[in-house]
Amino acid sequence: MQQNLTKLTDQELVTAYANGDNAAFDALLNRHQKSVFDYIRHTVKDIDLANDLFQETFVKAITTIRQGRYEDSGKFGAWLNRVAHNLIIDHYRRNKSENTVSNDSAEQDLLNNKDLCEGSIEDEMMELQLTQDLRKLIHSLPEEQRRVLMMRIYRDMSFKEIAAETGVSINTALGRMRYALRNMRRLVDETRLLEAV
Repeated sequence: MQQNLTKLTDQELVTAYANGDNAAFDALLNRHQKSVFDYIRHTVKDIDLANDLFQETFVKAITTIRQGRYEDSGKFGAWLNRVAHNLIIDHYRRNKSENTVSNDSAEQDLLNNKDLCEGSIEDEMMELQLTQDLRKLIHSLPEEQRRVLMMRIYRDMSFKEIAAETGVSINTALGRMRYALRNMRRLVDETRLLEAV
């Protein structure tokens, strides 16, 4: 099955995932994780922050696709980079006294790239709805997984900081995040089934 998935287009994988095939999302992740992570790491130049933003990018991708809000433009990879870009901008807005993003030091023009532009008021409203839905999903998770996600999303902590505060290794903190993402996928599936009834 996995071998067949590698032959599908991004849009076919998105459709399969939206219809409940979790392996399709794994195929999308495998296909795009290196380029998305490299983009984030090159932009923020901090491995811990890059890991955090990478995880957050795919949390948003999961919720957007599962709720039927992803609109295919034929460029799934560009869409993922735009999600990552917006999260990077949000991070630096929250921490602008500590860090800034300089367009002068970027290899590509971040400020005049139409693929990375912020969206319309409709996009902002959808983003707000996604945030509310994400909070509901987080509160449905087991305590250890919820704690990691809340520290990351609401307190903007790195996985290194989360590991220190919870008294576990970074790998354990990352593992809890992975389990949380899997459980969130399952919860979204169950919610969609209830809404379809």
